[in-house]
Amino acid sequence: MKILKNMAIIIVIIIAVPLIGALFTAKDVSVVREITIDRPHHEVYDYTKYLKNQDSYSKWALMDPDMQKEYRGTDGEVGFVASWKSENPDVGAGEQEILSIQEGERIDYALRFFEPFESNDKAFMEFESINENQTLVRWGYDGHMAYPMNAMLWVMDMEAMVGDDFQTGLENLKNILEKN
Repeated sequence: MKILKNMAIIIVIIIAVPLIGALFTAKDVSVVREITIDRPHHEVYDYTKYLKNQDSYSKWALMDPDMQKEYRGTDGEVGFVASWKSENPDVGAGEQEILSIQEGERIDYALRFFEPFESNDKAFMEFESINENQTLVRWGYDGHMAYPMNAMLWVMDMEAMVGDDFQTGLENLKNILEKN
């Protein structure tokens, strides 16, 4: 009987510690990466504003060339939606929508993931002219993990996971644009 009581106490502690810890853990995650592209601002922006072009440089789009893709609306305009569905669990299913555009400066996106988990987050791209032939591009993500799922942030380095993928995408974008 004493063994069962001790096991029950241990199980309660194992369950309670992460739940209590999650109360004091951040729920919001922000990640930003940037790169300088040796092309004029208007060329970089004019290419990047089209969401379909992410298929050529985004790490996630390149992970499964056989994923199903659907598009709604007019690309490069507010309200355009690009959706995907992949058998690759690292890609999953979801959609990205252009929420707002500050012409030549910033594009805001809604990211809605359906599989392998559900999530509604935000992303953006910013563009800054450094000089006549160089453009700084920032790609950022703002996510939220509700309690108690935010306890996963103890073991998941979102800054590295998402940031490294953004950096790969930005390097791909740089390679594409600097070839032309």
